[in-house]
Amino acid sequence: MSRSEPQVIAIVAHQAFSLANFRGELIKELVTQGLQVVTLAPDFDADSRAKVQALGALAVDYRLDRTGTNPLADSASVLALAVALRRIRPQALLCYSTKPVILGTIAGWLAGIPHRVALIEGLGYAFTPRSDAGNAQRRILQHMVALLFRLALTLAHRVMVLNKDDFSALIDGRLVSADKVEIIDGIGVDLAYWSCESSVRSPVTFVLAARLLVEKGVREYAAAARRIKKLHPAVRFLLLGGLDSNPGALSGAEVQSWVDEGFLEWPGHVEVKPWLEQASVFVLPSYREGMPRSTQEAMALGRPVITTDVPGCRDTVLDGVNGYLVAPRDSLALAEAMERFIAHPELIVTMGAASRQMAALRFDVKVANKKIITAMGIY
Repeated sequence: MSRSEPQVIAIVAHQAFSLANFRGELIKELVTQGLQVVTLAPDFDADSRAKVQALGALAVDYRLDRTGTNPLADSASVLALAVALRRIRPQALLCYSTKPVILGTIAGWLAGIPHRVALIEGLGYAFTPRSDAGNAQRRILQHMVALLFRLALTLAHRVMVLNKDDFSALIDGRLVSADKVEIIDGIGVDLAYWSCESSVRSPVTFVLAARLLVEKGVREYAAAARRIKKLHPAVRFLLLGGLDSNPGALSGAEVQSWVDEGFLEWPGHVEVKPWLEQASVFVLPSYREGMPRSTQEAMALGRPVITTDVPGCRDTVLDGVNGYLVAPRDSLALAEAMERFIAHPELIVTMGAASRQMAALRFDVKVANKKIITAMGIY
């Protein structure tokens, strides 16, 4: 893109809070370069709008049913978004999360935006293996999502994924040509903000921070917590995250029942850092991820990690070095990994130091942002 005229960059998100929380450093970098940044989200409130504006960007509403599967509603969203983007007239468009990648990229093509970048942070619900893999409705959904991905990624100029497994899934599924895709090693974190804090060794405290979905392994975490709490009453288990409308969402009643049993603390959707600072070990028993931001944050804080040997998660842990990898959907294996830290609390310190070192080498947000900005045609 020519830098001889004012440049406008549009970023399409699935949730307003994610813009400041997950794209804040990118927005600040773009604004610092003298670019006008326009963010679009379906659920701005006063707080999220103010946070985006404080970064120097504009906040624009658009309509999106984030978890719905109604093709007429999604078509209407594409057309409305295309009209909004044509009015904004950006030179480059960045879409992230599944629905914005699909609908936003198509809308960007309709609006004639010169550079369209799709950032796939994980292949999501339709691509996550489940025990009901033979379910006809799920097979239809996955087929529909694959067709839509193929269309959208054909219309993108550049596609970015966070791990080699998602790269292979897209290429093997013939959803996009290999020369269009780049693997970036996570979206990164601000290493200065997520600075290494002293380890918490007493009481040993485990933390899971995630959307409250079955696919995040929340039930396995609860089952492991229940088992260990009976043996070690002083150990704490924290669950951070709010209720969700995703098809795999847990009910508030189920989560509250764990709290009522007394083996788990659930403060809800909260600012993560103060709670991670209370952690001895971070836990994410997810069934599939892109490259979990929560794990990167915990590693930067110097926390060991227990996670699953699945795409995205396995890329954050060297087993036995900065934590442990366990099989997905296996609460017993998860509990056994937790027991190692209870029996040998010195591992909290040594493995936590290894996590921080890995985060400094691989998860610097400045490095990730440079790759994204280059893909947008700005450098």
